[in-house]
Amino acid sequence: MELEARYGAHNYHPLPVVLSRGEGVFVWNPEGDRFFDFLSAYSSLNQGHCHPRILDTLVTQAQRLTLTSRAFYNDQLGAYERYITQLLGYDRVLPMNTGVEGGETALKLARRWAYDVKGVPANQAKILFAGGNFWGRTLAAISSSTDSSSYQGFGPYMPGFEIIPYDDVAALAKALEDPNVAAFMLEPIQGEAGVRVPSEGYLRSVRALCTQHRVLMIADEVQTGLARTGKMLACDHEAVRPDIVILGKALSGGMLPVSAVLADDEIMLTIHPGEHGSTYGGNPLAAAVATTALQVLVDENMAQNAERQGLIFRERMRTLAAHRPDLVAEVRGKGLLNAVVIHDEGDSERAWDICMELMKNGLLAKPTHGNIIRFAPPLIISDEQMEESCGIISRTILEFSKEKA
Repeated sequence: MELEARYGAHNYHPLPVVLSRGEGVFVWNPEGDRFFDFLSAYSSLNQGHCHPRILDTLVTQAQRLTLTSRAFYNDQLGAYERYITQLLGYDRVLPMNTGVEGGETALKLARRWAYDVKGVPANQAKILFAGGNFWGRTLAAISSSTDSSSYQGFGPYMPGFEIIPYDDVAALAKALEDPNVAAFMLEPIQGEAGVRVPSEGYLRSVRALCTQHRVLMIADEVQTGLARTGKMLACDHEAVRPDIVILGKALSGGMLPVSAVLADDEIMLTIHPGEHGSTYGGNPLAAAVATTALQVLVDENMAQNAERQGLIFRERMRTLAAHRPDLVAEVRGKGLLNAVVIHDEGDSERAWDICMELMKNGLLAKPTHGNIIRFAPPLIISDEQMEESCGIISRTILEFSKEKA
């Protein structure tokens, strides 16, 4: 911690715990203390820490070939592209590395489609975003943000962006009256905003309006996708098929940065050689690992386990809320993407203090937006482990001192 403070940029505020090993749902510090990981690297570790199948693929492929660039073909990328597109039902995939690169790629595709297919006049394409979104910290990402800590002091901002309220069908309908709108990008559940779950039917209404106005629906499923919410994609809860899907995080099972943008031919084939790419995007190591990471999700029924364990978790937390209404304001989520909202009563450190107590009791979680604690364990969590971890959370909050509260 002292080395990071002295030599690293001060762009994060981590809990004061050092981790040196991980396995399944657990992590350990160098002293050997064990913790439940209830952040999962912001849902990058859906398959758990160091999943043996994914690790074996990583080691095996790393000993054969790691990087070729896209100047040449490699023997892993095509098979991965076939697997992921067939699994998720899209014509094509464009591989990148990080989630924010996936978002940037989707926006470029939407603009090019607007000009080449929809017929929007040159340089007039507009992208709509849902307020409260978070998809990274590049200049484009912060240009679509409503969080001042993300965008303040980094202007000027990207033109052609417009922000409308999340979970507001009327606002979307009004914005779509502009014929130059190319796309609407949203998270099916807003993760960084505090696991904001939209009203039932919202995604279906978004899909219908986008279809009606010939606007692309872009689903940022970087955090909500890959079985996290109890379905392979969070949009599947309303049987909605976006025009573009962005994936990342758990696409590699936490082994290395891998992201993907999926779309059909009409959209994807508007990009031609030399117009978009990445040296590491589609590298053979990433392609092999991502294929196994997806297969593990399917073979081990992780979506079903996330759905079942999420119901257990929310029931336990709502029981807890009934016992500590002075502390717990709300419990919400889907699958194993959940949040407990803490009454802050003007104390901006209360959720942080609770997370510090959780850490002392053997469970790691982190606040977001001050008073919201996000709970997102690996999807491999067992009944026994869920019982033990819910016990830790319950005891910690029940015993949280009236003085601190």
